[in-house]
Amino acid sequence: MNSYFFIGVAGVGMSAIGQYLVGRGVEVRGSDRQFGEYLAGNCEKPRVMEQLEECGIKCFAQDGSGISADLSAVVVSTAIEDSNPDLKRAKELGVAVMHRSEMLAKISKEAKTIAVSGTSGKSTVTAMIYHILQYAGLQPSVMTGAGLVNLQKEGKIGNAVSGAGEWLVVEADESDGTLVRYEPEVGLILNVDKDHKEMSELQEIFGKFRDNILNNGKTLIVNDAHPLAKPFSQDRHNDFGTESYVGVQGIDFRTDGPSIIFRCRHNNELVKFTVPLPGRHNMENALAATAAALQAGVSLRTCADALSSFPGVFRRHQILGIFNGVTLVDDFAHNPAKISASIKSAQGFTKGRVLAWFQPHGFGPTRFLRNDLVEFINKALRGAEGERSADTMYFSEIYYAGGTVTRDISAGDLANDLVALGSDARYIENRDECAKAMVADAKAGDTILLMGARDPSLEKFAQSVQKLLENK
Repeated sequence: MNSYFFIGVAGVGMSAIGQYLVGRGVEVRGSDRQFGEYLAGNCEKPRVMEQLEECGIKCFAQDGSGISADLSAVVVSTAIEDSNPDLKRAKELGVAVMHRSEMLAKISKEAKTIAVSGTSGKSTVTAMIYHILQYAGLQPSVMTGAGLVNLQKEGKIGNAVSGAGEWLVVEADESDGTLVRYEPEVGLILNVDKDHKEMSELQEIFGKFRDNILNNGKTLIVNDAHPLAKPFSQDRHNDFGTESYVGVQGIDFRTDGPSIIFRCRHNNELVKFTVPLPGRHNMENALAATAAALQAGVSLRTCADALSSFPGVFRRHQILGIFNGVTLVDDFAHNPAKISASIKSAQGFTKGRVLAWFQPHGFGPTRFLRNDLVEFINKALRGAEGERSADTMYFSEIYYAGGTVTRDISAGDLANDLVALGSDARYIENRDECAKAMVADAKAGDTILLMGARDPSLEKFAQSVQKLLENK
C-alpha cells in the first residue's frame, strides 16, 4: 500500500490532500510545528491535530521522527525550506520528495477533475460546484482551500471529501505558479487580477493552464465578463458572464438582504436563482459553478435548486450574526479586487455604514500592492450622504509571517494615502485596540467587515470582536 508523509500537514492545502488520500485507502502521516509544541508538553492539543487523527492521519512533531525508509514519498509545499528536519531526514534515507501540486496533479489525472482557477473566488466556486454535484446525487470528491461550513458543523476541517462518485472538484492555485501542472477534464478561469505576481507572469501561468486543457481535448470555461480573463476563452458556448449572451448568462440581478436573486439563461432555458450570499460577484461565482455542473450532466434547474441552499464557506464573506444591531462579517479578502468586492457586498445589505478592517499580510506584498489597494478601497468606500455618515476603513499593522524582510512600509501608509484622497481611514497598530475603537464607533444598522488572510489567528480575532459587540 502507498504511504505518504506530509510536512506541514495542518496547512489548509496539505490537509485537504491528506484527507482525500486517506479516503482512498492510502496511509498518510504528517508533521507540523504546532504538533511539536503539544508533544513537548508546552500547549494544549491543537484542534486540527485531533481532526486529522480522527480521519486516520498519524501526526508527528516536525523533528524527523515520523520519516521512515518505507514511505512512498514525502510531500512538501513551497513554504518548506531545505533545513526542515523532516525533509533532511527524508533525503538521508533516499525517500522521494513530491511538491504538493505534483501530488494534486497526479490525483487529478486519476479522476474526472474540475479545476477552479483565478485570482479571486476559487474557494467559493469550488464549494458551490461540490454542493451542486452532491445535491444532484453524484457523490463527488472535493479538495479546497477553505472549510465548507456544513462540514465544519460536523466537527471536520471541512476542506476535503473523498466521495464515491467519479468527479473530483479542486481549487487550483496560481500563487506559486503550480497551476501549470494541472490537466483537468474541466478547467475554469474566473478572473485575472493583480495579486502577488506581475500581470505578465499571471498571464503566462493561466495561458499554460489553458493550453494543458485544450491540448488534451478537454473543456475550458472562462468568465466572459472579466476583461483580463476573457482573452483566454476558446468557446463562448462553454463560458459564463453577465455582459452579453454566452453559454451561461446572468441577468436581472437584484439583492434581497444578504441574498442575491438573478435569472440564468442557458440555451433556451431561463431559470430564477436565489443564492444566500451577498454581492454581485457571487452571481458570477454561481454562474461559474453552474457552467461547470452543466458539463457534469446536471440540469440548470437542479443547479438553481441546489444553490438556494448553499451553506457558504468559512471566512468567505461569512456573516457571523447581528449583535446589538451591528452585523459582523468575516472575510478572507486580501487583494485589491477581493477587498473592493467585499466592501461592496456589505454595502448591498447594510442599512447604515460599513466599518471595514483590513490586516495586510507580508511587507513585500503590501509594498507591491500599495497603490492598487489604495485605489480600489478609495473607489469602494462611500462618502457621507443624507443622514448616513461615511464608510470608514480601519487598518492594523501588517501581519509578519516570518523570514528576512525589509520593513519599510506600514499599514499606516495605506491609511494616510486614503486620507489624502478624502476617504475616512484610520490606523491603529494594535488590532485589539482597533477592535475596541470600531465597536465603540458602530451603531445599530452598521456592518463591521473584517478582512485578512494567512494569519491563523484571524478566526479568534473575529470571535473577540463578536464578544465586544455582545457586551456593547
